[in-house]
Amino acid sequence: MSGKKKYSNEFKLALVQEYLVGKNGGYTMLARKYGIDRNHLRLWINAYKANGIEGLAKVTRTYDGITKIHIVEYMHNNSLSIRHTAALFGIQSPSTIAKWERIYFAEGKEALLEERRGRKHMSTKKSKETKKKNINENEDLLAELQRLRMENEYLKKLNALIQEREKSEQKKK
Repeated sequence: MSGKKKYSNEFKLALVQEYLVGKNGGYTMLARKYGIDRNHLRLWINAYKANGIEGLAKVTRTYDGITKIHIVEYMHNNSLSIRHTAALFGIQSPSTIAKWERIYFAEGKEALLEERRGRKHMSTKKSKETKKKNINENEDLLAELQRLRMENEYLKKLNALIQEREKSEQKKK
């Protein structure tokens, strides 16, 4: 069983209506009164304002890539917050839109078209390529290390010769 509390639609609606009547102050006062997180209350109110009673019902949906792109672009074109966008499109968790936005800007809109749920498939071809790449990187690093050690030894010898020459010149004076 998960640690998340589940609230009935009737409870959500009662709190939203109490907030909209405006007798009990703001989000914080109402959330304290009922012992809930004020962010939940804010989500419910925004969802209710955008979609009415249907906005409060918990619905599990999957979204195709085109819809994800549309939602992220709509949010940015209209300068909306993630919470407001979630309420407008009836998405229960604003963090879902935040994740889509990160993918959109980090990897491009085409990345939202890929299915990312579930475990990633490990192909043997990729793992062999990765091993070869790691081996090549290790060999390169070892070669660079050896070159730097030789350079270090050369500079030490050169420094010793210069100091020896300076000593011999000081003795001659």
